[in-house]
Amino acid sequence: MIDQGRFKQIVREAGRIAHARWPGDGHALKSWDKTPGNPVSEADLAVDVFLRRELGHLLPAAAWLSEETADDKARTKSDLIWLVDPIDGTRDYVRGRPGWAVSVALISGGRPLFGMLEAPARGEQWFAVAGQGATLNGEALTASARTEFAGARVPADQLPSADSDLTLVEKPNSIALRIAMVGDDRADLLATLRWGFEWDIAAATLIAREAGAQVSDAFGKPLDYNKHDPRDFGVLVSSPGIHAEAVARLADRAAQLK
Repeated sequence: MIDQGRFKQIVREAGRIAHARWPGDGHALKSWDKTPGNPVSEADLAVDVFLRRELGHLLPAAAWLSEETADDKARTKSDLIWLVDPIDGTRDYVRGRPGWAVSVALISGGRPLFGMLEAPARGEQWFAVAGQGATLNGEALTASARTEFAGARVPADQLPSADSDLTLVEKPNSIALRIAMVGDDRADLLATLRWGFEWDIAAATLIAREAGAQVSDAFGKPLDYNKHDPRDFGVLVSSPGIHAEAVARLADRAAQLK
């Protein structure tokens, strides 16, 4: 359908554009809050413009939905759509921390077909094609195969007392990178209990799923993409052996919060 080599080249270049402005390398950066606590930077906008132009050339038939572009609901009439977060993890990005990535997915018929995360500050390039597996820096990924819920590794800053039997591991600000960590067996479980946007998770959930992880919303239901309201309540990514127990553990909290 598309030239995979050119697709990777475009996303790598988007990562280079972001990295060239990253304060972690000493670069000056203009940033501001779109809403309180919701930062954006000049790099987010530059990457967004670049990706919209280049991906548009690569696949003119595809519609577009990005965190930094006004949502044109005409997109829902298209079978193909690019879902883009120009810089996922902007809080880490503007603070000079490495937990950010460029996230790009191509959706076909409501399901991710291609997904890529470019995380140059971490030296990581994640890629997946539906039905063809996932890679990190060209090496095949195998997701966590944990079967015991207690002790499961979770990328988080802290855990509520009800989850004290779990184990904390590194937490990049990027939700996409935290999802991908399950696909790389650096984590066993990633769960959120809040409304989140499709562009945050589309590429990463494909990567995790193709590596062998199980993916759902917070209630254990499948995720759909290119919806009129481009949000889902929560995302739950884990080793298949603990997914049902994770859904059960979160069920009451999810019902109260939705």
